[in-house]
Amino acid sequence: MESAINVLVSQFKKYAGSDGSSDTLSRDEFRKLVTSELSNLVKNAGDLATTDHLMSSLDKNNDGELNFLEFWQLIGHLASKHGGFSQ
Repeated sequence: MESAINVLVSQFKKYAGSDGSSDTLSRDEFRKLVTSELSNLVKNAGDLATTDHLMSSLDKNNDGELNFLEFWQLIGHLASKHGGFSQ
């Protein structure tokens, strides 16, 4: 599990860091991450409206960016769904 966490953190920082700050994902960074890394788990990942809606639903503090904890909610949801756990 430690290696899985390391991969999640490093991928978050990789995408978040493309605009200079590795602490948050901008809308564009989030879209790139979802389409490149989660396209098999997020339905219609390549659709702009889908990723915009998804980001808005995760952005709890409404600052237009996702911090790691906000992003982590998506990972938990996808892992639960993929694993067949009830929501």
